[in-house]
Amino acid sequence: MQQPVRQSEVTRNTLETKIRVALNLDGTGISKLNTGIGFFDHMLDQLARHGLIDLEVSAVGDLHIDAHHTVEDVGITIGQALAKAWGDKKGLRRYGHAYVPLDEALSRVVLDLSGRPGLVFNVPFTRAMIGEFDVDLVHEFFQGLVNHAGITLHIDALAGDNSHHQAETVFKAFARALRIACEVDPRAASSIPSTKGTL
Repeated sequence: MQQPVRQSEVTRNTLETKIRVALNLDGTGISKLNTGIGFFDHMLDQLARHGLIDLEVSAVGDLHIDAHHTVEDVGITIGQALAKAWGDKKGLRRYGHAYVPLDEALSRVVLDLSGRPGLVFNVPFTRAMIGEFDVDLVHEFFQGLVNHAGITLHIDALAGDNSHHQAETVFKAFARALRIACEVDPRAASSIPSTKGTL
């Protein structure tokens, strides 16, 4: 039985941003990223590499105001692309979790491809800015993503003194958890992982 192609491409154009996302859930972690926000590109690269997702993101946004619209709308568009790529979720493991350390920092991410968007975000960043990147935008990215991917997502930073390390462990742990949840379970490859028969 041939495995379905789990790829998608989504374009989102508003008065604030113009965004294109292309991804392959069965990739090797290759990324091509250009959001105009260096630290954000660095975090998206973690998502690709540790999630083994081939990911292309191009974004032109109103960065003369700030990075908020661009980061949030990239999250929305990635969420839409994920939902499109996994389709009816037949055979997927559905649940995923990961703990990821980086030096003194440690984050835990637990997620469910439930079809019900929900975000619990407990990340007490130790400073407000990472270079020119506002740490509040990490929450905005994941909120946009879960709303449009239909994911229930719990993110907890369990330790950390360095905000760069905190953010990086969050993105790496999310990538690892997503990779597990998106895997096809060979024992249940023909069924929807829900007693409802739909997700």
